[in-house]
Amino acid sequence: MARPTVAFLDVNDTLSDLASVEPAFVDAGLRAEDVRIWYLSVLRDGFALTVLGDAADFAELGQSQLRSMLRLADRSRDVKSADVVASGLMRSFIDAAPHLDVVPGITALAGAGLRVYTLSNGSADVARRLLGSTDAGPAITDYLAAADGGAWKPAPASYRHGLQVAGVDAPEALMVAVHPWDLEGARRVGLQTAWINRDGADYPDAFASPDHTVASFTDLGPEIDSHHS
Repeated sequence: MARPTVAFLDVNDTLSDLASVEPAFVDAGLRAEDVRIWYLSVLRDGFALTVLGDAADFAELGQSQLRSMLRLADRSRDVKSADVVASGLMRSFIDAAPHLDVVPGITALAGAGLRVYTLSNGSADVARRLLGSTDAGPAITDYLAAADGGAWKPAPASYRHGLQVAGVDAPEALMVAVHPWDLEGARRVGLQTAWINRDGADYPDAFASPDHTVASFTDLGPEIDSHHS
């Protein structure tokens, strides 16, 4: 396995800390755990639309799901007021903070000689807002949206879009994510894979093991160096 020259980073949950959005959900009358329930529901619907050949829009799906959750939590809330609150919650998601290991981890990847791109099922602007003003900003070569390739990850077209933009073949690229499904999609296109396993979870048996597993983003650069030294 050759040393990668490019790293593609998943954004939502991998780079952004969903726990930082929990206070806004609680203030809106939802529960802290509803942040992850909402996020996984958006992924579910986006995956379904992708499989059916339709274009999925993360912001539209997110707004709709939040409106539904808010009205279920408060049956007296009408659609219009729920939409207003949902819009505020979407802004809080856009303003999520990065995990503490992300900025130094990205800097270390760039320091290890890799060109770094974000590759998200959401808007590229969300990733740009998350990282652009941090010390990791100068290390990002470009911010990419999977939808510009015609499909959400883990559809093959999403990774091929990243490879085309970066101008590299799949074996030269590394996909980095906390989501095993994302890594499995990348692996099947021929990319190398790195799993950020912050929680100490077991990797799903349904998928082939990733090439690299680290507990923190800051461990990834040294892991690559040791693997290819």
